[in-house]
Amino acid sequence: MRIGLLADTHNRLDKVALAVERLRGEGLQSVLHAGDVTGPQVLQELRDFDLWIARGNMDRNPLLGTVAEELFGHDRFRDVHTLTLAGQHIALLHGDQHRLLKLLVDSGSYDYVIHGHTHTFRDEHQAHTRIINPGALSNTSWRPGAFAILDLQTGKLERLTV
Repeated sequence: MRIGLLADTHNRLDKVALAVERLRGEGLQSVLHAGDVTGPQVLQELRDFDLWIARGNMDRNPLLGTVAEELFGHDRFRDVHTLTLAGQHIALLHGDQHRLLKLLVDSGSYDYVIHGHTHTFRDEHQAHTRIINPGALSNTSWRPGAFAILDLQTGKLERLTV
């Protein structure tokens, strides 16, 4: 199973559209968004995917939760998701709560901890936990927007830019 990883879209609909086109072209069905969606229009762009969204520090728009529930079902927009996909235990959060991020990584309970917030790509291992930040899709012209595709069977991580 291959999944898309997004973070820090900050309502950059132009870059979201490019990422969606690539994810669709790859035949992906599931996407994890590590927060800072910022506007409900981003969720509309992602409506064709099975989507989980971690609430980011910039996700203050009161419509985000309502739109997420309408498009993706109950409980898909929250501070932390813990889920199992393809037999892999995954924690998804934004990452602005540094103690919580460290706690999830240090717990050893997850194969993957996916986060955003720093706008910087990260792919590290701590014990048996792999920590991934796909980078920020919203980055500017001097720093391309980034996202990733993760193969949960092989562990292959493909970093993509727009």
